[in-house]
Amino acid sequence: MPTKRQPRDHFIESTMFSQTRSRQLFLGALTLLFVASCFQLAPGQTEDPTDGEIDPVKLFERGQNAHAKGDLARALALYEGAIKLRPEFPEAEYQRGVALAALDRSSAAEKAFARAIELRKDWVLPFSALGNLLVRSARDKEAEPILRRALQLGAKDSITLDSLSAVRARAGDKNEALALARTATDDDNASASSWAWRGTLERAAGNKEAALTSLNRSLQIEPQYLAALNERAELRLDTADYQSAIEDLKAALSIKPGDKETSLRLAHAYELANKPDEARRTYESIGYEVFGPGVALGSTPAGHVINVTGKAEDIAAANSDDPKVAQPALEKLILTNPKNAKLLARLGEVTRRSDPQKSAESYRRANEIDPSNPKYATGYAAALIQLRRFAQAEPILRRVIAGSANEYVAHANLALALYELKRYAEALPEYKWLAASRPEIAATYFFIATAHDNLGEYPQALDAYEKFLSRADPISNKLDIEKVNLRLPRLRDQISRGQGSKRKQP
Repeated sequence: MPTKRQPRDHFIESTMFSQTRSRQLFLGALTLLFVASCFQLAPGQTEDPTDGEIDPVKLFERGQNAHAKGDLARALALYEGAIKLRPEFPEAEYQRGVALAALDRSSAAEKAFARAIELRKDWVLPFSALGNLLVRSARDKEAEPILRRALQLGAKDSITLDSLSAVRARAGDKNEALALARTATDDDNASASSWAWRGTLERAAGNKEAALTSLNRSLQIEPQYLAALNERAELRLDTADYQSAIEDLKAALSIKPGDKETSLRLAHAYELANKPDEARRTYESIGYEVFGPGVALGSTPAGHVINVTGKAEDIAAANSDDPKVAQPALEKLILTNPKNAKLLARLGEVTRRSDPQKSAESYRRANEIDPSNPKYATGYAAALIQLRRFAQAEPILRRVIAGSANEYVAHANLALALYELKRYAEALPEYKWLAASRPEIAATYFFIATAHDNLGEYPQALDAYEKFLSRADPISNKLDIEKVNLRLPRLRDQISRGQGSKRKQP
């Protein structure tokens, strides 16, 4: 505090806003920017929060105290009171921007950070904060020069480095994106999220050994960091280390029991590890099976071979959990049982990942023999989708739905085919049917939202994005949530300016 002999203005310049103080504000305020939104707002203040105080510095300090306690509304009022008394008050403008960003008032926060920069053109904090805000709003071209200026001014925090890394990654500059991510982890106190982001980029660059080291480091810092567990599981699947991937996914499920997306990944890992029984149990635990890539299915028959002509050892081999054992046995049995639809469907199931072309042909033949069984037609369509032959799959699925209107699997496949064909208006009814049937599945709302977004139907897109966020898990769905949060500020701005058409009712 100043002595009685120190003039107030001299105190502000020599002590309150010293370089040391700025560094302290940098460490604290950046944290507040990204975590303060977790606090609950205090009830609205009916009295004047300034209590008649006329000293702007004291109001600023009181605002910081309220901010640290999570009382964002009071902190904002105190910062604004300080600015009213002292219009050229960059520190108060900056902290005001931090509070506004936490309150999801991005446009006002942007103006506050810009004003702070105008008042102090060589101060790193508002440059970092404004750049990070613009990245979160998916305004990469505007964000990049601001973030680079922050680095020139000495910013070394992982948030700024990772934000610029994300910008460069989205621009296709994998080398600089990775270099920035590595710089972000140079600090001995680098976070688990920074190491996980680095591992993600290293995996994308094909450096699987380095990616594994980074992801291991992330999990050493935070053993229950779901994003790192899931990324490491995917990396291990890439390298055919199926058992380790299974262990990672089981660990993720122990942190978030019953999570459907993680369960589906685990079931897929079991399939790749030739453990169909474990895969089936995992699917059944959440009420699904997977017939094609990324397509959730209802329960299906086990598919075991019965009532066929052939040697006992061939029939036993055809029922093997090992596709390499089952496939040649099935092909041999089909030669003597060419009209056995179940045999053909079993071959379609066994080859659906190793040889989707053979899978499609097998299911097609099964469907020709027994066109009344919707599972065979759906299996054929799912194999076509795996081959990215979406247009060919569409009429097959429509016929299935025409005969069995409640076939969830067929609706899911049709929705995916139409979406991949960019026929978003036609995909929407299918996704909305899926949402009505199983409203707990967050991913469905993401597809609904992006379909509306691509159609320029912004109010409907916003509604679906919000439903996705309300159902998505904040940890296991972290990356998808971040994508949505990057889009929302711009989307809300477009809606506020009257952009986006309203969907015409049929």
